[in-house]
Amino acid sequence: MRYLGLDLGTKTLGLSISDELGFIATSYKILRHNEDYESLIPLLKEIIEEKNIKEFVLGFPKNMNNSVGQRAEITLLFKEKLEAAFHLPVHLEDERLTTKVAENLLIQNDTSRKKRKKVIDSVAATIILQSFLDRKGR
Repeated sequence: MRYLGLDLGTKTLGLSISDELGFIATSYKILRHNEDYESLIPLLKEIIEEKNIKEFVLGFPKNMNNSVGQRAEITLLFKEKLEAAFHLPVHLEDERLTTKVAENLLIQNDTSRKKRKKVIDSVAATIILQSFLDRKGR
């Protein structure tokens, strides 16, 4: 079963994709939305059909104290849009610190600041999806 990992940011949606067996997550691409979330639906539809996606894993940005803030509320609304548009399961995955982890990984790999800015959201989506896959596999 193939999963699509999603990291919803304020201007972009980072994407990652699992292998067919659902074991390994790989960075896929970044979609720009500038808070026009409806514009993402047709783009995601193409990816779902092309890659045979069966489920979503959406990063859920809880606050460090485990409360649900404004970004998490926006994420829940986006989850509802995904469910209504595609009728596929959408799993929420705690994404606290994933962007920081992604940035640290890119720094360790000597990725330039300019390049990091372009790929960080898809790397964060990969961390979100891989965390979900690892927990599911246990």
